[in-house]
This record gives sequence, structure tokens and C-alpha cells, in this order.
Amino acid sequence: MQPKTPKFLDDIRDAAAFIRQITQDKTVHTYRGDRTLRQAVERNFEIIGEAVNRLARTDPESAGRIGDHPQIIAFRNLLIHGYDLIDDAQVWRVISQDLPRLEQQVIEMLREAKPA
Repeated sequence: MQPKTPKFLDDIRDAAAFIRQITQDKTVHTYRGDRTLRQAVERNFEIIGEAVNRLARTDPESAGRIGDHPQIIAFRNLLIHGYDLIDDAQVWRVISQDLPRLEQQVIEMLREAKPA
């Protein structure tokens, strides 16, 4: 594991936890109607995607342990560059289906990175 890897992993974990926290007990309908919530979620997905991108550049082996890391980076690029193409239902699916798995993978990698 490269020296910066734990920092990138912690950034991913923190942003994922924040998204989970602010979307807890919300629905896709609530999400669609709350601009502040959408922007907070999108910003934190951008952070996740950028941290995964940096991880892929500096520590490809660790990035490879994150399932679908190329799709995470592509999702970040869509959020940043394709703002007019964002599908709220797709973002909500990522929150409910993909984010928990990503968070668990990163938490496990952080546990392994801690010295015994």
C-alpha cells in the first residue's frame, strides 16, 4: 500500500458516510425535490470519484480491490462535466445499491492498513 493510500481511502469512507447520513430516511422523491440535498450528494460523489481516481494513479493494486473503480471515476466525470445529463433516479440507485458495498470495501482496506 502506498503512503497516500490510507488518506484517499479515508476520504472515500468519509464522503460515503456523509451521503448515507444525509439521505437516511429520505426517498428518491424527496431527493428530487431538494436541491441542497442533491448538490451535497453530488459533491460528495465527486470527492469519492476523485479520490478513487488518485488512488488508481498512485496505487493501482489497491484501486483494483475496489469493485467497479473505473465506473466510479466515470460517474464522477458525469457529475462534473455532464451536469445536464444527471439522472436523479440513477444517483439514488447508486446511493442505495452501490454505496454500501463501496463503503464496506474501503473500511476493510483501512483496517488492513492500520499497523497491528
